[in-house]
Amino acid sequence: MAGDSRFPGVDADGSEKNEETEIVVNVGGVRQVFYGDNLNQYPETRLAELINCLSGGYDSIFSLCDDYDPGKREFYFDRDPDAFKCIIDVYYFGEIHMKKGICPICFKNEMEFWKVDLKFLDDCCKTHLSEKREELEEIARRVQLILDDLGVDASESRWKRCQKYIWKFLEKPESSYPARVIAVLSFLFILISSVVMCVGTIPDLQVVDAEGNRMEHPTLDSIETACIGWFTVEYVLRLISSPNKLHFALSFMNIVDVLAILPFYVSLTLTHLGAKLMELSNVQQAVQALRIMRIARIFKLARHSSGLQTLTYALKRSFKELGLLLMYLAVGIFVFSALGYTMEQSHPETLFKSIPQSFWWAIITMTTVGYGDIYPKTTLGKLNAAISFLCGVIAIALPIHPIINNFVRYYNKQRVLETAAKHELELMELNSAEGKGTSSKSELEDLAREIKEGPYSSRLKVSHSDTFIHLLSEEKHYRTRLQSCK
Repeated sequence: MAGDSRFPGVDADGSEKNEETEIVVNVGGVRQVFYGDNLNQYPETRLAELINCLSGGYDSIFSLCDDYDPGKREFYFDRDPDAFKCIIDVYYFGEIHMKKGICPICFKNEMEFWKVDLKFLDDCCKTHLSEKREELEEIARRVQLILDDLGVDASESRWKRCQKYIWKFLEKPESSYPARVIAVLSFLFILISSVVMCVGTIPDLQVVDAEGNRMEHPTLDSIETACIGWFTVEYVLRLISSPNKLHFALSFMNIVDVLAILPFYVSLTLTHLGAKLMELSNVQQAVQALRIMRIARIFKLARHSSGLQTLTYALKRSFKELGLLLMYLAVGIFVFSALGYTMEQSHPETLFKSIPQSFWWAIITMTTVGYGDIYPKTTLGKLNAAISFLCGVIAIALPIHPIINNFVRYYNKQRVLETAAKHELELMELNSAEGKGTSSKSELEDLAREIKEGPYSSRLKVSHSDTFIHLLSEEKHYRTRLQSCK
């Protein structure tokens, strides 16, 4: 048809009274009637553009909708009706709330289609959108890391390739069987070192030197030296092969590694050289203080335990709840210690000498430890003690549920992201096999090189139906099984 065709209801000059215009929209089988005075509040939206599109003919109409019925003056859109019902709220209430159960990324795409600005989305819904975007970016990052491991850049020097291999060998146990063996050995060395540190304090296993001082058994000392040697070689190799050495050195877990290794070398230096600079007793005290720092190596277990990492993250996310717990306990400690001191002053054998001293009694009572070194002797004091530990139980129990929820939520999220990343790789490999007739590691290496041409996270885009994720380019579509968007 000609581009200048006209339709019933349009004046000869191709204009209507916008305020009185009635627009019938059919979105996924759901009919909605709109009036020009509502739509013209936001003239840049797609629905507002429908008011004047009739005068432009078929070309103008079908640039905005999927189909049009001239008899009914009805515009048809093959879009999500549930999302549309939420989006049209902007014309009546000036804000949009996303219905529960709709994928935030899909809803964002629907808003872009209807040309409604994201600023009209309520803040609570923007939070869901940002969380979903972060999940997709995390999946993209994990897939990118795996593809980087598979890819071999021929332009890289031999040292770069060797550096990448060492990094993968020490940091990614899942990359190969030898890497898993190294991870298990590292875990065993941490356990052995911790056990040796504890066993070395048993008096029956210690030996007496020429000056009559007790010291660790030479056998245990040799085992300790071997463990430190392993930790040192491991740390140096990881530092040399690290892609970003500054980030590596400032990482919390790597700082823990340094704290676990450093005391051995400092104490060794003080033992051999410190005696010349200071008294022998001072050297021994410094060495003993440094050896206590060996307990930091137990935190190295977090590198090999996803459960400990999840617990650490849950505690970070629970600072608010932990702060409330400490505040409740602080208020209770101050109140009950002051009451206990006041009530116990009438007893001649009182153990409450001052309010600051009573803080200790209040702490061990509210936490239900109860050492018994300080206890009330009057009736009112005992009543105060009973109320204090009941309040302590309640104060401790209240924030526990949110902290557990944070732990479970993060743990489940990590499992979902890992599964989604694996599915993306499987589907990419399957699509590559369907397109080229073969499926091999070399093809995934080609995909990795293609991804390196641009930021991977920026290529992770979801279509309007959310059935495709653009992983490699705008022309190639790879189906995803990430069901969180359903």
